[in-house]
Formats: sequence, C-alpha cells, structure tokens
Amino acid sequence: MGNRPRVCRRVARDAEFARLWQAADKVVFSRSLRAASTRRTRIERTFDAGTVRALKEDAAKDLGVSGAELAAEAWRAGLIDECQVFVSPMLVGGGKRMFPDGIRQPLELLEERRFDNGMVFMRHRVLH
Repeated sequence: MGNRPRVCRRVARDAEFARLWQAADKVVFSRSLRAASTRRTRIERTFDAGTVRALKEDAAKDLGVSGAELAAEAWRAGLIDECQVFVSPMLVGGGKRMFPDGIRQPLELLEERRFDNGMVFMRHRVLH
C-alpha cells in the first residue's frame, strides 16, 4: 500500500469512519438481531415514533436513518428533516423502494456534488 496513494487515502478514510462509528451512540431497530456487535449500541425491537422523536430532541448532533423499512416509518412519522441521496449511473430493477408509498414531500436542494465516476450526491432540506 505504501506506493499506492489512492489505496492509502481510502484506508485512512475507512479508519477515520471506523473511529467515528465506534465512538457514536447507536440505536438499532431490529426484530431478529439477538445482540449488538458493536459497543455503544442499543437494540430496539419495534419502531416507536415517540422514542425516536425524544432521541432527536435530546441529540447534540444529527441522527442518521438507514434501511428502507425504518426510513419509511420515519418519513410517515414526519421525523425526517434532511434527505441525502447518492444516485449511481447504473439502473438496477427490483429491491425495496427508496421512498414509501403515499409520501409526497416538497424538498429544497441544499447541496449537489458530482463525482468523476458519474455518481451524484444530493442533500435536500425537507420543507414541512
């Protein structure tokens, strides 16, 4: 790796992300996960909008939501303030939907970044 600067940069970024991830408090919503595999991780069996709203109000930093089903619950409960999406230059049919049925939400574009590989990152504010 020493003579491959691109790999070294990626490894450094991965290590930085790992440090941040390990230091963060995490709540995992799962019906099947038996135990957390990382420190500072709490497992909740069901999504409760009130619990998430309280977490959001008490949080010193932004919360992240991942996973189609969990994100759908958060959208329906009106808990999403910002939406960050990466669009890839590859179409793949199938899989879970990014947004749930019945959601119609106005957004304001805050940031857009295009990458050399054709990927586009967009960050939107949710207009309530």
